[in-house]
Amino acid sequence: MVQKLIFILTGVLLMLGIAMGGDLHAYTQPDPSGAKVGVTADISAANPGKPTAAEITDQIGKNKVSINMVWVLITGFLVMFMQAGFAMVEAGLTRAKNAAHTMSMNMMIYPIGMLGFFVSGFAIMFGGLGTLGTLGGYEGLNQEFAINLFGHTIGLFGMKGFFLNNVYDVGVFALFLFQMVFMDTTATIPTGSMAERWKFSAFAIYGIFVGTIIYPLYGNWVWGGGWLATLGSNFGLGHGHVDFAGSSVVHMTGGVLALVGAIIIGPRIGKYNKDGSPNAIPGHNIPMAIVGAFILAFGWFGFNPGSTLAGTDLRISVVAVNTMIASATGAAASMLYMWLFKTKKPDPTMMINGLLAGLVAITAPSAFVNVQAAALIGLISGVLVIEAAFFIEKVLKIDDPVGAVAVHGVNGAWGCLALGLFADGTYGDGWNGVAGPVTGLFYGNPGQFYAEVIGVLANIIYVGAIGWVVFKLIDVTIGNRVNPDDELDGLDIPEMGVEGYCGIRLDKNSETPLSK
Repeated sequence: MVQKLIFILTGVLLMLGIAMGGDLHAYTQPDPSGAKVGVTADISAANPGKPTAAEITDQIGKNKVSINMVWVLITGFLVMFMQAGFAMVEAGLTRAKNAAHTMSMNMMIYPIGMLGFFVSGFAIMFGGLGTLGTLGGYEGLNQEFAINLFGHTIGLFGMKGFFLNNVYDVGVFALFLFQMVFMDTTATIPTGSMAERWKFSAFAIYGIFVGTIIYPLYGNWVWGGGWLATLGSNFGLGHGHVDFAGSSVVHMTGGVLALVGAIIIGPRIGKYNKDGSPNAIPGHNIPMAIVGAFILAFGWFGFNPGSTLAGTDLRISVVAVNTMIASATGAAASMLYMWLFKTKKPDPTMMINGLLAGLVAITAPSAFVNVQAAALIGLISGVLVIEAAFFIEKVLKIDDPVGAVAVHGVNGAWGCLALGLFADGTYGDGWNGVAGPVTGLFYGNPGQFYAEVIGVLANIIYVGAIGWVVFKLIDVTIGNRVNPDDELDGLDIPEMGVEGYCGIRLDKNSETPLSK
């Protein structure tokens, strides 16, 4: 009886809608081909079914912005899921007695860093960005603090949008979500290099700093209209420092922080013998790490193609394939290099880092190079990550349990330099306010390479300096490092109050090598 009543009522309402000229586009027979949908009646119009020319063009414009916004949000969701990949890679490549602690840092950097980005990070990074061209044209992000130097305006940081106040716009909110998860990627990188001896309280304080000021300031210089972006328009250096999706802004920033943090906190107990030779401290769950690497590779299809900020930018197919190919050559190069020249074994941990190194390196140039260059960039990154990891461990005597510095820092720099070399002049017309496409050294524009070098050096100097200050301040107040007994016993119970693997008996002593 109820079903019949609902059926009758629905029919009456449908007929009333048609009789009253409502804008409801309805049909009674199933439409397996979709031919009946997306017709004139679906266009919003004052006179339903009879839109004017202006109403039609308005609908086209709205649809374009809608496509862009949905694209940005979905790719942002993919990047957010990368946090699960980072957590699994880092936990898998470290020891079982620290699994809950390592996983918890990777989880909590998400909300802690996000809140910092919400409070001030977004405003500092994008408060002076200008018009949101692909997301509706909002012009309210218009307050960049700048100075005049050498007769040019030098942007330093934004001043609009603290707490997302006074920027209540759909385009701004889409941009916030997308850029927030990029910040989260940066913030989580040092949790790998400082794993297994970092106080959780010290980590939490660091998380606030990275989201509020460390990441956003350099991000403003490159993506928010700051001074690195205007090296082209102000000084004729190509299109300024170009970083399509974050080799420098995201990965190199995280890598430099990881390096500084690892130096200050020192190596794990048992990592080095008295003569300085390193001991291997194997990860406890290689399958977990490999699954994490696959999640990261999947999320990178949001990271790089999403950085068009436009689903209507058809370059996304080139970006996606370049991303895929560079990851493949990076992984293959690492496998073969370890197998043939280093340990005579393919080494799954280096396969992981080679895959990730290729992804990091292609992140900056992915939109600006052809696929052959992408393959070469990934190939070089796969060898570079191994040599860098061995150099950091054996020569610099820096303990980086997961190879974060080599993967993100070294290959983040390589990715930017690769853009300055291989950008082929087929994309990027008008980038950073400079007419013409982005073209690298090998295609006739040395200025672009110089701009990339300046951006890389600026990252090392700024991020290294502010990272050192922040980690030192934490060190002299609450301390960065757990006490030795807790480190030997494992951080899960002393720091987190719960074991990562409850009910499994661990031989914790065997997990720490004896120094010789």
